[in-house]
Amino acid sequence: MDLPTTIWTLLVFAAFSVAIVAATKIITRRRRRRQQSAAGPTTTKRPPPPVSPGIPLLGDLPALLTKGPLALIRDHYTMLGSVFTVRLFRLKLTFVVGPDVSSHFYRGLDSEISQDEVSQFTIPTFGPGIAFDVDYATRHEQFRFFGDALKPVKLRTYASLMVHEVESHFARWGQSGTVDLKQELEHLVTLITSRCLFGAAVRERMFTEVGSLLRELNDGMRLVTILFPHLPIPAHRRRDAARARLGEIFTEIVRSRKSRTDDDDDDDMLQCLLDARYKDGRGTTETEVVGMLVSALFAGQHNSSSAGTWTGARLLTHTKHLRAAVEEQRRVVARHGDRVDYDVLQEMETLHRCVKETLRLHPPALMLLRHARRSFTVRTRDGREYEVPKGHAVASPLVLHNRLPHIYDEPDKYDPDRFAPRRAEDKPGGALAYLSFGAGRHICVGEAFAYMQLKLIWSHLLRNFDMELVSPFPRTDWNVVMPGPQGKVIISYKRRPLPTTD
Repeated sequence: MDLPTTIWTLLVFAAFSVAIVAATKIITRRRRRRQQSAAGPTTTKRPPPPVSPGIPLLGDLPALLTKGPLALIRDHYTMLGSVFTVRLFRLKLTFVVGPDVSSHFYRGLDSEISQDEVSQFTIPTFGPGIAFDVDYATRHEQFRFFGDALKPVKLRTYASLMVHEVESHFARWGQSGTVDLKQELEHLVTLITSRCLFGAAVRERMFTEVGSLLRELNDGMRLVTILFPHLPIPAHRRRDAARARLGEIFTEIVRSRKSRTDDDDDDDMLQCLLDARYKDGRGTTETEVVGMLVSALFAGQHNSSSAGTWTGARLLTHTKHLRAAVEEQRRVVARHGDRVDYDVLQEMETLHRCVKETLRLHPPALMLLRHARRSFTVRTRDGREYEVPKGHAVASPLVLHNRLPHIYDEPDKYDPDRFAPRRAEDKPGGALAYLSFGAGRHICVGEAFAYMQLKLIWSHLLRNFDMELVSPFPRTDWNVVMPGPQGKVIISYKRRPLPTTD
């Protein structure tokens, strides 16, 4: 069956499903009214969130295709408020925007609001036996394994590995030239992440192929993937082929490490995962370790390289903040010389704010998703209360949440100083005012690793090069679940020493 026929078949099936569901609901409502009339007065129930009108059967799908996701979400937020529902075929998706209405989304129990039902589309990418292919208890333990591998004591050992990779990579640059920053950082972040994941021996031999395979994985996680993860489109076929090949590569790596007879005490994530034990005492399987390595490398490589590219594009188009970041590096060099380690990176507060502000404007994901296993109530800033029905998909749109004008002054402006101690614009909004790494029960365990990696890269660049953005400021690729800079990001550079005195 060709693709157009498949799509029309899905549309017809969706239309039939919607008709059945609508008829069932009408009958159910009539029965409830008769029962309520017979039983007498009842407690007033809170209304559901306002629903976008859309069009029959398809809902807001045509608007999504013509406007794009960002414009669609913004328009509905302006029209309907901080809690609203859109329809995509038979899927009802309720958006919650802002700290006031997001507490249950981030802090609710998994038995009440779950990731499982809305995250099945990740299984073809991450593979079997991990993440959303297993029950919550198993997944929770697997995240604990990641957490153990990313504790501060481990990060301290990773810092020296990162420094070596960064210095070696940029040593290949000439005295001056032009490069595609996005491509450079994709390659560098792959080397850094893999060195910390797999160790030196593996890193030396695997990365001409792995970088391109990771790009195929990301390109295969599109917005349509959320609804139809196995739709036979070229991007999904390339994704599946790339995942199969990565599985072969990483299986060989795992088997090689297990069969090794030397006494080297490896201190990387691979060894942490091989040594990990579930609460019942069993060890991790080969399939699980491979899947966890693929997911860690995929998330780390794409998110960090995109964030690093956005950081460069922002700094190179905002002279004031670029100068402040360079001046901070001058002061750090004056205190510590060329030494860069975990503790020195913690002193780079200006650079930290530059990265944090970049991630506010360019979060790693367009939105986070949950499934309401039970109905729950939200209360908006102006006092309105809504009951989000059981069965709805629920979304927290990071790209809008991070730009709310009642939290951030001039929210579309790049202004790292908004996070300086004297302003701290995110503090009055509480822990849910800034969500680039999630929050609550499912906060990203790789946040500290990502900041350390990004700060180390840009510390080196700011110390050693004058740079200029040559290409236009990049647009965002909204066609994928984890949007990044679209096209090439060309910069020119000129090597120079960083003076340590005025």
